[in-house]
Amino acid sequence: MWIFWSCVMDRRLILQGLECQASIGIYEAERVKPQRIKIDAEVRLYPATEPVDDKVDSTLNYDLIRETILKIVAARHYDLQETLARSLFDALRALDDVQSVRIRTAKPDAYSDCETIAYQLSNL
Repeated sequence: MWIFWSCVMDRRLILQGLECQASIGIYEAERVKPQRIKIDAEVRLYPATEPVDDKVDSTLNYDLIRETILKIVAARHYDLQETLARSLFDALRALDDVQSVRIRTAKPDAYSDCETIAYQLSNL
C-alpha cells in the first residue's frame, strides 16, 4: 500500500540587493541629490498556481517585480524609508499570484560607521 503525503509547496521569488538611486531623506543634502539605496523583495506565490509547463506566461515574471520597484522609486521624493517601503509593499502585494510580501529598503551610505540603515515590512 502506497501512502501519499500531501505537501503544499512554498513558492517564493526573491530579488536581492537591487541597487538604484532614490530621492529619499529629510535632510537638505538628501533632497537635492539622489542617493544610493538597496532593495530586497521577497514575494510568496500561491501554491495552487505553480506552472505545469515551462512558459513564462504561466508564472509571475520577475522582470515585473524589478520594474515595479524601479518605477515606484523613481516616481517622487520620499522623506522616509517607511513610506517608500509601504509603497513598494502595496504594489507588489497587488500583483497577480502574490500571497504575501517582504520588502527591505536600505541606505548604505547614510552613516560612515555602519554598513547600512534599513527598514523592513513583511506579512510573510
